[in-house]
Amino acid sequence: MNEIDRRVDTALREAVRQRNYRRIRDRALSRLKKLHPDDYARLLEEERARDEAEGKKWLDISGTTRTDISLHLPTHRQDSSYRPKQANTDEQDEGNVGGEE
Repeated sequence: MNEIDRRVDTALREAVRQRNYRRIRDRALSRLKKLHPDDYARLLEEERARDEAEGKKWLDISGTTRTDISLHLPTHRQDSSYRPKQANTDEQDEGNVGGEE
């Protein structure tokens, strides 16, 4: 099995694990909500307010959390074409990836 196939296999197993966990967690939260509706509503509102205050609330499906992203960019990189560069981890030819010299 090559490296890419191994990574895909690992990602698929992780996706199944996460889906099962979320399904079980959502059912447990639903049962808790029925047992303690006032506490659940209060805690839910507190967490919603915290996410908004910390800027973690998504505004759209892309994961955007801020309406004005230019506030968090350095002044010399405020153009919309800026994208962070990422190393190609499949081709370990970009720098000292594994600590080799």
